[in-house]
Amino acid sequence: MEKHIPVEINHVKAQRLVRITWDDGHVGDYPLEHLRGYCPCALCQGHDAALGTKFISVPGVGLQTIAPVGNYAVEFHWQDGHSTGIYSYDYLRSLCPCAACVSEQESE
Repeated sequence: MEKHIPVEINHVKAQRLVRITWDDGHVGDYPLEHLRGYCPCALCQGHDAALGTKFISVPGVGLQTIAPVGNYAVEFHWQDGHSTGIYSYDYLRSLCPCAACVSEQESE
């Protein structure tokens, strides 16, 4: 899997999504519920990495801020008070819900 870095991350409030433009030109639209639902923190995912990533439904959640974490990740601060998930760039790219990315992930 090729490594990618976001060149722009925008919270599109009217559409309730985060739009990420990647260094290869790909643009991914991530619904807020999708991002919050796949929070990678131990509280949401558990401490056993062997279980894989699971979706935790948090309907209607809002996003307050997006903060960089070093040169490798971002942290979302949610309106429900949650902010412990660190979303690495690799993880964010793997979460892209567009048809092309989903198809690519299924073929791997």
